[in-house]
Amino acid sequence: IWWRAAAVSHGLTALFAMGSWVSVNSLWVELPVVVRELPEGWNLPAYLSVLIAFGNLGPIAVTVAHHFAPGRLNERVAIHCIQALAVVASGFLALFWSRQVPIAGAERSLPFLLLSFVLALVCCTSTVTFLPFMFRYPPEYIRTFFIGQGFSALFPCVVALGQGVGKLECKTENDTVKPEYLEESFPAQNFFWFLFVMLTISALSFMALTQRRAESQQERPPQESDGAEAAKSGEETLRLYNGGTAAPEDPVGPEPPAPRFWTGRNVYLLALLAASNALTNGVLPSVQSFSCLPYNNMTFHLSVVLGNIANPLACFLAMFVVLRSPVGLGLVSLAAGMFAAYLLALAALSPCPPLQASLAGKALVVGSWILFTGLFSYLKASVGTLLHGAGRGALLWAGLAIQAGSLLGALAMFPLVNVYQLFARAHDCVDVCSNRTAAPPAGGAAVPELRTFLD
Repeated sequence: IWWRAAAVSHGLTALFAMGSWVSVNSLWVELPVVVRELPEGWNLPAYLSVLIAFGNLGPIAVTVAHHFAPGRLNERVAIHCIQALAVVASGFLALFWSRQVPIAGAERSLPFLLLSFVLALVCCTSTVTFLPFMFRYPPEYIRTFFIGQGFSALFPCVVALGQGVGKLECKTENDTVKPEYLEESFPAQNFFWFLFVMLTISALSFMALTQRRAESQQERPPQESDGAEAAKSGEETLRLYNGGTAAPEDPVGPEPPAPRFWTGRNVYLLALLAASNALTNGVLPSVQSFSCLPYNNMTFHLSVVLGNIANPLACFLAMFVVLRSPVGLGLVSLAAGMFAAYLLALAALSPCPPLQASLAGKALVVGSWILFTGLFSYLKASVGTLLHGAGRGALLWAGLAIQAGSLLGALAMFPLVNVYQLFARAHDCVDVCSNRTAAPPAGGAAVPELRTFLD
């Protein structure tokens, strides 16, 4: 029966994982639209960064619950709750995102900020609940899970590009070339309804996954009750927190010592996971516009779209080829880090990076974003697969490493970008490097983006 096919399980897993970070990714890609209508203006990204940082209260609460009450937290119920919260919050966001409230004599977009915090809390908490839940499935489903996480960035980006976010024309007025931003194909409210649909699909996919699992367990002969399985998971989690020692309840005879989780290999894997997420979720996204926009808008759009396509494709490759060698994983991380260093250097040299006017420079920056994202995505999928073999609690620590790395990367870049302003922005329709404005086509028509990429 098609319903019981493994391909259906993989598809449901990918759609379930899509809901992990789709909310925060959607908020970021829609910022150029909402900042024009909300009173905070271009200070809104700074507010959003702070709200996402406070969203880490969710993972902290889950970690405390696992520590003081191992085995008591029902992950399935927790996932249902946070998914329901995300669906409701996204619906309210679509309805009330533009509402403003007077606070201390000034208009503030309180509904948008509060609902953004709720969605950030859900996304951060999903990292330490979704991954441990996947321990119930074979290791190959971890790779499918990371493919789904790639979709959480790809789908909002594609929709935002179809919406026409960031499109502009260079028009001449009084012998001065000025940018004129074009109207979007559909309003922000429609985009947030799309977010609502994606979160609903993710929640329904998780319900279908749990239903399929319940049906398969009913068909198998009874082996362990749910309580026994939960107790077993609790003992495993307790071992991870207490250095691998757990006193047996009814000792019958000498037992082999429980394998320790905190081995050098596992610490190394967690460090790779934290470092890769610090770069992919915190450091490089903060400077992507600085590294791409000096070349042109088309370079920026291609870097965003193709980079997000490389994410699920790299995870799909890990379905067939998993790198298990610590040395090999280190080399992949080093190669991806070299591309990250190049992109950071371009951002630091903005608005006048090298090869700015050449096709080679544009192709190099787009290719670097593709390889940077693809290599680190493959690394994450491989490390997740290896940690799956270390037990359910290992996936909890993997989620914490992902979240900690992302948070540290974002916190490290926030003062550099927003406070000290170490990175200089490029100006639309103005070539500040040669002190001349970019000439528009005759009649003030829009500059074709594909042609500007090749010029």
